[in-house]
This record gives sequence, structure tokens and C-alpha cells, in this order.
Amino acid sequence: MKRFILAFIAFFLLLAVGSYLHITNGVFDMSILDVVKTLLRIDPNEKFDLVIFDFRLPRIVIAALVGVGLAIAGVVLQGITRNGLADPGILGINAGAGSAIVLFMFFFQVRMMGADMSNWASVMAMPLFGFAGGILAAVLIFLFSYKHGRLDMQRLILTGLAINSGFGALSMYLSLKMNSKDYESAALWMSGSIYNANWTFIIAMLPWIVLFGIYAYKKAYLLDYFQLEEEHIKSLGIAVEREKMGLLLASVGLVSACVSVSGSIGFIGLMAPHIARQLVGIRHQFVMPIAAVIGAALLVCSDFVAKTVFAPSELSVGIVVSIIGIPYFLYLLVKVKG
Repeated sequence: MKRFILAFIAFFLLLAVGSYLHITNGVFDMSILDVVKTLLRIDPNEKFDLVIFDFRLPRIVIAALVGVGLAIAGVVLQGITRNGLADPGILGINAGAGSAIVLFMFFFQVRMMGADMSNWASVMAMPLFGFAGGILAAVLIFLFSYKHGRLDMQRLILTGLAINSGFGALSMYLSLKMNSKDYESAALWMSGSIYNANWTFIIAMLPWIVLFGIYAYKKAYLLDYFQLEEEHIKSLGIAVEREKMGLLLASVGLVSACVSVSGSIGFIGLMAPHIARQLVGIRHQFVMPIAAVIGAALLVCSDFVAKTVFAPSELSVGIVVSIIGIPYFLYLLVKVKG
């Protein structure tokens, strides 16, 4: 418990520092006093209100929520599959959800860069389309990964990579069929970007993160049992397949909500659970909240880097996360082989 509290405080402080840097730095720099006075409505200033409430604060909130959602989904998928390399991005669930949302954008001409309260119904519908695409990807992955009635881990990764490539190609094909303005919006979104963050997106994704996050945490103790042999789990009276399906649906729901507002951001669901396990051990009731705060801190800090490193131009946060995540994935791959 002591390690859990210390780890939580450490990464919460990192999240707070990342948020402070994010909200005070940019093309228009602000002091912490300006930020506090604006948030507390002391001597409000129109310019500060615009920068904080319309641009920076929604971006920080979405980065934190997406980090939490992807991290929890990663913990669930790694627990269900008993595979430390499982990740929503690597397994193709991100790509499946993303393809469904690009399909939605293609037919309904929804521009992610221009979403506001005037098209709130479209924004609210996007996670539903993402959920359908994520479910389709998950069904295909698990269908092709079963061998002799069991989930084959090697097949799981290979199938996930194939599904990821297939849905990625479909997204690219659909985006190329769009007009130039819609294509620009879709291409930026697919690279993993929260540049277009606004309060409508937060309202759209928040119920999904809260409901599925609470469900996953309540079932976290089952992930400990899933590390045992299936015969032993069944002898404890646990309905293995039903519980796995419920957790899988929860993880797909979390990923779909995240992808609908940020595009495909990989590796958070891979890195956060691994770092959490190294810090607090293997009990998932401790791993899940620590992974959630690690995911939030990683994505907020990565988005700050994406915003400032080439200012006034910006990188997509998905690129920054990949720069960190790819070496980490290769390290884990070598470690597993060893």
C-alpha cells in the first residue's frame, strides 16, 4: 500500500507539473498568477479567458482522459490475454475504431477540426461508431487467434498486426476519397492529435470513460485470477468467458471513446501497465489506478512537447508518444524473448 500511495503521488505531481507547463506556455505565454486569477474569475480578462477556456484547458483535460482510458484498456487487455505485449494499438482495436469513425466522417461530412456545439449530435455519435469498429476488430482478432479452443498468444499479436494494417489501409482509402479540406482534417486526426480539443468532445467521451472505467476497476480482481490456468479459474466458480467478454467490451468502449476525440494514439496502453506493475506489483486493483495516472501524465507531457518543440508549428501527439513507445516495445520484445 505504501508503494501504491508513493507511486500515485509521484505521477500525480508529474501530471500537475505537465498541466502547469501546458497551460502557461505556448505562442502566448502566461504567468501562474494570470492563470489562477482567470480560473477564480478575479479581474477576468477576455484574452486570458479565450486562451485558457477555449484552447489550453480542454486540451489538457482531453489528454488526461485519453491517457486514463487507453491505460485502463491496456491493463484489461494484458490481463485477459496474459500477454504483456497486448495493447489496443498493436492489436488493431484502435485501427478498427478509427476506420469506423473515418467512415462516419466520410458519409456525414463531419470535420474533426471544426466540431462545435452546432454539430454536437454528430460528435456524440462518433464514439458509437468507434465502438462498432472496435468490436469488429476485436471479434476478428480473437476469432483468428483461437487454436484448439485456446487463445494462442503468437497468433494474437500476428493477427492484431494484420488487422491493424488492414483497417489502417481502409482508413487511408476512405480519407483519399474525401475532398481536400475533409482529407486534411481526417489525416491530422488519424495521426493522433488533440489539437482540436473542445468541451463538446469532453462531454461526448466523459460518460464512456467514467462508466467503463468504473466497471473495469470493479472487475480488476478477476484479472488476477485470469493469470491462472483456465481449469483452476473455473473451479473457483468464475464464469470465465462471460467475464472476459464483459471486460473486453469495456476496453473496446474505452478505446472507442478515446479514438473518437484524439485519433489513433498507440503505446500508452502498452507502457503505462508495465510501468505500474514494476512500481506496485501484479495485483490489478493497484495496477489499474496507477496505470491510469501514468497514462494521463504521459499524454499531457507528450502533448506539451508536441506543442512546443517546433513552435509555432506543432507535432501530432501520436508521433511524440510513438518516439517513446517504439523503443520501449522493442525492449519488451527482447525481454520476453530472453
